[in-house]
Amino acid sequence: MSLLLLLLLPFVGSAVAALLPTRARNIGSSWAGAVALAVAVSLALLYPQVRSGGVVSERLAWLPSLGLDLVVRIDGFAWMFAMLVTGMGVLVVMYARYYLSPEDPAARFHSLLLGFMGSMLGVVVSGNLIQLVLFWELTSVFSFLLIGYWHHRKDARRGARMAFTVTASGGLALLAGALLLGHIVGSHELDAVLAAGDRVRAHALYPLVLVLVLLGALTKSAQFPFHFWLPHAMAAPTPVSAYLHSATMVKAGVFLLARLWPVLSGTDTWFWLVGGAGLATLLLGAYAAMFQNDLKGLLAYSTISHLGLITLLLGLDSPLGAVAAVFHMMNHATFKASLFMSVGIIDHETGTRDMRRLHGLWRFMPITGTLAMVACAAMAGVPLLNGFLSKEMFFAETVFLTSHPWVEAGLPVAATLYGVCAVVYSLRFGHAVFFGPPPRGLPREPHEPVHWMRVPVELLVLACVVVGTVPAWAIGPLLATAAQPVVGGPLPVYSLALWHGLNKPLVMSLLALACGIVAYRLFAARIQQRALRGTPLLHRLDGQRLFERTLALLTGQAGRLLRRTSTRRLQPQLLWMLTIAGATALGSAWVVPLVWGDRARVPATPEFVLLWLIGGACAVGAAWQAKFHRLAALVLLSVVGLVVCLSFAWFSAPDLALTQLAVEGVTTVLFLLGLRWMPPRVALDDPRTRGRARWRRTRDLVLALLIGAGLAALSYALLTRQAPQSISPFFIEHALPQGGGSNVVNVMLVDFRGFDTLGEITVLGIVGLTVYALLRRFRPPREAIDRPAQQSVGHAAGGDLLVPAVLVRLLLPVAGVFAFHLFMRGHNQPGGGFVAGLVMAIAFIAQYMVGGTRWVEARLPLRPPRWIAGGLLVALATGLGALAFGHPFLTAHTAHVTLPGIGLVHLPSAALFDLGVFAVVLGATLLLLTALAHQSLRVRRPRPPAGASPAASAREAV
Repeated sequence: MSLLLLLLLPFVGSAVAALLPTRARNIGSSWAGAVALAVAVSLALLYPQVRSGGVVSERLAWLPSLGLDLVVRIDGFAWMFAMLVTGMGVLVVMYARYYLSPEDPAARFHSLLLGFMGSMLGVVVSGNLIQLVLFWELTSVFSFLLIGYWHHRKDARRGARMAFTVTASGGLALLAGALLLGHIVGSHELDAVLAAGDRVRAHALYPLVLVLVLLGALTKSAQFPFHFWLPHAMAAPTPVSAYLHSATMVKAGVFLLARLWPVLSGTDTWFWLVGGAGLATLLLGAYAAMFQNDLKGLLAYSTISHLGLITLLLGLDSPLGAVAAVFHMMNHATFKASLFMSVGIIDHETGTRDMRRLHGLWRFMPITGTLAMVACAAMAGVPLLNGFLSKEMFFAETVFLTSHPWVEAGLPVAATLYGVCAVVYSLRFGHAVFFGPPPRGLPREPHEPVHWMRVPVELLVLACVVVGTVPAWAIGPLLATAAQPVVGGPLPVYSLALWHGLNKPLVMSLLALACGIVAYRLFAARIQQRALRGTPLLHRLDGQRLFERTLALLTGQAGRLLRRTSTRRLQPQLLWMLTIAGATALGSAWVVPLVWGDRARVPATPEFVLLWLIGGACAVGAAWQAKFHRLAALVLLSVVGLVVCLSFAWFSAPDLALTQLAVEGVTTVLFLLGLRWMPPRVALDDPRTRGRARWRRTRDLVLALLIGAGLAALSYALLTRQAPQSISPFFIEHALPQGGGSNVVNVMLVDFRGFDTLGEITVLGIVGLTVYALLRRFRPPREAIDRPAQQSVGHAAGGDLLVPAVLVRLLLPVAGVFAFHLFMRGHNQPGGGFVAGLVMAIAFIAQYMVGGTRWVEARLPLRPPRWIAGGLLVALATGLGALAFGHPFLTAHTAHVTLPGIGLVHLPSAALFDLGVFAVVLGATLLLLTALAHQSLRVRRPRPPAGASPAASAREAV
């Protein structure tokens, strides 16, 4: 299977899962499991190609000129992580089939889970740093939705918001770091970055790059001081916790540290920052885990501690430490996912996760209890289990580290102390929950779950035992394959044997086990009682409280600043905007004097001077009439637009003239609709009020004259200079041979600058939908509408609009033919999809004007949102079609076809893109104008006389 299709498959599966019946658990889980299994099997088949240091990659040209191609790159480390993501996904889907309640929306769960799987897979296999950051932020979005899956619960909403705020903020820092890293290397390609470690470490920007990358990694992996969000994310369903917080999301941070280990490690800055954060997190998480009474809370803090262990190993700057970190990533995923699933079974079958109420469960759930205790032993580092092997490698790194004397002495002590805490919280889980007297007063009678709900736990625990007993056979080749790309060279010498003799790491392991058992036996009851009041010494440092107080403080300060420096009135906003812009331009003119160029002047013609004298007079007249009669001001303003249109035609720019003319028609209707919202003018009887109004108008006039004169001077200065290098010859020369059209303007929009146009129509569609959403519940003041509405209805009832109504309806097919003509000729002559969409929108708006929105929608349902969606899909499909044939996104091609009776016809693919532009422009324009018109219909107004003609509802919208 193509690597790109492999990456796309989870997202396609997510879209399909969203369309499944909401509560169809069997269908949803079968579909999600099949998608995850297909990806996992396809990845497993790539193992022979990456086993000996090989790299499998595939590239799809996106923006080659900017170095932004879609690159899928899989080496041994990426392969191992991708197998964790997809393999664990299969088990979680199987487990969730029996965990979710029949009332839970299973389709949404599986859709979000597959979307997250695709996002995490994208992080792992990205061969471009910018692409990696994009998928990185997608994991934050999907994790937000998964943590808040039970959105009716307040703790789920708070936990989701906290996780998203912290991790997405770190993602922004990571984006800045990736951009700087690409600047240093000269490329954002991962291969180039991994090969430029010496250059990066020697660069002056290295400390800044390191800090930015660490902000992204440490926030994602919940490392100190950003660890507080992970325990609050436990409000998510247990399958989500088992997936996100054992093998995927929280591992993304340590994955990034390991991925960039050959580039960023090897300096004192790396050692102290990464090692210090890892050590603090290791001890803090292990200490806090001992005092949790919620089983998922205990696992959350233990996850924080184990992630700190991995971070510390990577921070030690040792190749063997990097190998141990990769090994512990694999081991931690297996025993922690099995423990989360065990907690889910306990909660599902007893109705609670409170350890104060849970004891003696082994009598009722012996199989689940045995599996959970084996996984707890692996978490504690008991021999013959996988957790012991990676923990012993960690102890060995702390013992044989060469650094400052106090670090060499203190680090083994800190590691042993961590081991003691790990044994204590593992015993609290395994012993306190499953042994002791039978439980009483539980919400449900405890019993074993259905067998298939326990199968994923059994498989994971089996992996813990097999790796722990025969590591060299079970995991040795896989570990070597995964660790070699991280080390970036030959692997150090290490052994996965069960017995290395009586050495310091083994003594540390035995000492941690013994002290942990003794501490649990002596202080178990006291620990549980102390946990009721919070973690000792840390209960005052509540991360959620600190986060919410900080968020409230920032929100309050932003609100105060907004109230002091802003206003909701449009006039003051425009005043400040123009004043600041004018002052900035004036300051720039002082620094760089504004002088005229020596370009030859073109003599002015009397016709053009007269044209602009008319335009200027109308502009001044519009400003003056706005004081007395708004409709007259609008008419004069339309004349100004017509003058601009004629100016474009005068300067041989027919495309701009056509577009300007169509835009004038649309904006005139928009202003007419806006006039209905404005309150009637009130006579100013107070002399003081009249004086303030006169001063305001004088001030605005002076400011307008200054800004206008400044822009005129700037334009004149630029037009009189010789252009150093013009780009127009390039487009004129290549428009026909490469773009397939002789209309250079249209070819630029739909071919050379097609990516810009795609962004612009996307923004236009978003604006139309946003205005519609904002106006759905907004009501204009009654006094702003009742009077004009009554007048318009009265006129309509008189029948004086009957003839214009008939003419306007006859004009619709004529306008449709004209829009089709403009669209079809646009690639070679003035026209195109944009102006054709405006012309068609004007024709439809005219129907609304003479028939009213209700009359038109009853006979001609247009559904503008569908036009917007269809246009965007057509434009996007045009770009993806180029990708399907191996060309960069939005590459245009022209086919020449001979049709019977017509002759030779050239069919450019850009015409399909232009069709998307046409649909979006038509839909957005109709949505904007009809959204305003619909508000007028919601105000009660007199009915027209019975038996009146269709024209009796004229001007309902306008």
